[in-house]
Amino acid sequence: MTATPAAAAAESRTVGKRRTHPKLTLGALRFIGLRFGRMVLVFVMATLLVFSLASLVPGDPAIALAGEDADPATVALIRSELGLDRPWAVQYLSWLGGLLTGDLGDSLIYRAPVTELIADRFPASLSLAVTAMTLAVIGGVLLGMLAAAFRGRIADRVTTVLSTLGIVTPNFWVGMILILLFSFAIPLFPAVGYTDFTEDPVDWLAHIIMPAIALALAVGAELQRQTRSSVSDVLTQDYIRTARAQGLSRGRVLWTRGLKNGSMPVVTVIGYQMAGLLGGSVVVEKVFNIPGLGTLAIDSVVAKDLPVLQGIVLVTTVIVIIVNFLTDVLYTVLNPKVRVS
Repeated sequence: MTATPAAAAAESRTVGKRRTHPKLTLGALRFIGLRFGRMVLVFVMATLLVFSLASLVPGDPAIALAGEDADPATVALIRSELGLDRPWAVQYLSWLGGLLTGDLGDSLIYRAPVTELIADRFPASLSLAVTAMTLAVIGGVLLGMLAAAFRGRIADRVTTVLSTLGIVTPNFWVGMILILLFSFAIPLFPAVGYTDFTEDPVDWLAHIIMPAIALALAVGAELQRQTRSSVSDVLTQDYIRTARAQGLSRGRVLWTRGLKNGSMPVVTVIGYQMAGLLGGSVVVEKVFNIPGLGTLAIDSVVAKDLPVLQGIVLVTTVIVIIVNFLTDVLYTVLNPKVRVS
């Protein structure tokens, strides 16, 4: 007997409900296990690369610490204290052992543990990255939905042009333009500096908004393009036409069907872009003089403070690796094609 339209609709709702509770099958667990193994392998390769690059940096840290006019005996003593006179493999294993226990060594310039320096600067970088991602998600998804709803029309063309400009425009250039406009021409926000959120939330927002916009522009543009593509594909499916035929409004279909079913690629892009924001805000932090990891990294390069530079590069690399792994896990949970038995 042929099912009635009401029965077919009920069956469709039942299937939809079953799909909203994904389960990790053997195939999904195998997928996650492979990704975890790859994450560990990438981490080991990253430690080797970071430690090896230090030997390629011109200049001798011992001489930089002792001074150009120091006598050879003093330089030799400092080199021995730093362990630079030991074989490369011994130096690496000693450094890796300290790394696994949370010891990244001591700064040659600040004379303080690298872990403490990074811990002091990390909140500012994290605050900037989270604020930028929030702005990027709100703006990118909304513009992407607008473009998908009016695909081929003027709104779609305008948002496509804006997203292209956002991707190709350097974020430091955007930052300088924002400073000229909203710090000098129209003095609304301070040009440089940073205030911790716990000290003064209003002053924090005034200092963070322009660098966050500068960072969010390219990310939001990428999210706009991904949202437009995913939602547009969903809106061409047969069940969308069925929902419209059942009397659902255009807006409800767009948000409850289009965005929900097209969100998986968008969520994946958000995960990867967040990892990039945490490690890619170096120039923007320097432009706005934000005391984050980016500013500390540039200062350590100028001062040839290798332990600090190694620590920053390694910490940001580990963050990127972990975020990418979590994104892969989320993709596994959301994608039925991966959850095979």
